[in-house]
Amino acid sequence: MNLSIIIPLLNEEESLNELHNWIVSVMESNNLTYEIIFIDDGSTDNSWQEVEELSNTNPFVKGIRFLKNFGKSQALHAGFKKAEGDVVITMDADLQDNPDEIPELYRLIKDEKYDLVSGWKKKRYDSILSKNMPSKLFNWAARKTSGVNLNDFNCGLKAFNKIVVKNIEVSGEMHRYIPVLAKNAGFSKIGEKVVLHQARKYGKTKFGMERFINGFLDLITIWFISKFGKRPMHLFGALGVVMFLIGFGFSIYLGIDKLAINKTGRLITDRPQFFLALIAMLMGSQLFLAGFLGEIMVRSRKNETRYKISEEINISTLENQISF
Repeated sequence: MNLSIIIPLLNEEESLNELHNWIVSVMESNNLTYEIIFIDDGSTDNSWQEVEELSNTNPFVKGIRFLKNFGKSQALHAGFKKAEGDVVITMDADLQDNPDEIPELYRLIKDEKYDLVSGWKKKRYDSILSKNMPSKLFNWAARKTSGVNLNDFNCGLKAFNKIVVKNIEVSGEMHRYIPVLAKNAGFSKIGEKVVLHQARKYGKTKFGMERFINGFLDLITIWFISKFGKRPMHLFGALGVVMFLIGFGFSIYLGIDKLAINKTGRLITDRPQFFLALIAMLMGSQLFLAGFLGEIMVRSRKNETRYKISEEINISTLENQISF
C-alpha cells in the first residue's frame, strides 16, 4: 500500500463526504493505492454515521471511534498504530488542508528519502490577531528551543515515512511537536513544503487561544524530556547539590563567625543568612529527592492506554508490528 491517510476529526459531519471524494479523486488520478483512516475523537454530531456510510461504499475507508474526546494527539497515536501504508499522511478534516498536495508529499518521502515533510501554510486565511500573530511567535519559540528549523510546526498536513510513525510516541498534546519527537528519535532528514491553506468552509474551529498557552507549556515539557527525560537526576540532582552546597556554605560561615570571629554578636537565628542557609539546604534536598524519584519512575514505568475505542471499521484485529 502506498499511502495511509490519517484524519482525526471532531464534529465535522458536513465536510467528510466532500473531503473523502476529493482524496479519492487525487488517489485515482495518480494511481496510488491507499487507505483513509478516520479517527472520530468523541464527536457529538453525525460524524461517525458519515464514516460508516463512506466505508460501505469505499472499502479503503477505515474508522476508529473513541468513547469520548481524548484529544488530537491520542487520535494520531491510534491512527499511527493502525497505518499500513509505506507513507503516512496526516491532515485535518475541516477542508483547510488541500488533498492536491498529497502526491508531492508522497514523492518527497519516497524519492527524496525524507523521513518527515511538514506543510507550511505560508499564506493563511485565519484571523491575524487571534491566530496568525500568536502562531508566528509560537513557531519562533519552537524553532529556537528544539533546533528543528520549521516555519509551521502546527500544520496538520504532514507526510512521514512509515518507520517514523512506528517509532514515536505521541501523547498529551504533543501533536504540535511531532517533528521534534521524530528528531529526538533519530530521524534527522526533516523537510518542509509550502502548502495551500483554505478558508474553513463548514462549522467553526475547535481550538481557541488556550492552545497557544498549552503549546508553550508543552514546548517546555518536550525540551525537558528531550534533554533529561531519560536522566532526570542530571538536572534535579545537579540543582539540588548546588543549592545544598550554597546553604551548607552559609552554615559554615555562620558557625565560624559565631564561634571564632564575633563571639558576642547577635544570635545566629537573628541573622538573615541563617534562613537563607536553611531554605537553600531544604530546597537542595527536595530537588535531589525529586531527581532520585524521577529516575525510579523512568526505570519502572509501563506503557498504558491513553484512550478507549468503542468501535472500529475495516481495522485488522491484529496489531501492526514491524521489525526494522
